[in-house]
Amino acid sequence: MSMPDALLIEIAATVEAEQTNQMPLTVLVHGAVITGRLVPEGVWRQHVAGLLRDSELLGPFAGIFTGPTGDARADSDRTPSHLHFHRARILQGQMGIPETGGMYRIAIKDVSAWTAGDFGYVDH
Repeated sequence: MSMPDALLIEIAATVEAEQTNQMPLTVLVHGAVITGRLVPEGVWRQHVAGLLRDSELLGPFAGIFTGPTGDARADSDRTPSHLHFHRARILQGQMGIPETGGMYRIAIKDVSAWTAGDFGYVDH
């Protein structure tokens, strides 16, 4: 979108403020359909850092995701610029890549279409 969708920004801000991971979302970004659950940026960073820390080759990069990102108060008051997905998949035909879901960070300005809901996700 040339101008980020105000409603999508509000959804991202609510996820950040409420510290919730219960918002399922599907977005279209540069022709790719990505579906998953939104999580707060801090949760996303911690999870990515944990995955990197467990890798012998990528371990040194873990600190980038756990380090300071600026003034915490200013960060909490700012308008979100990205969506942070947990257990997200890129939909290709009838399959999701990766099958188990991944961690994606998507610029809100790059989202050309979206819908509430996570395709293929089943609550138990």
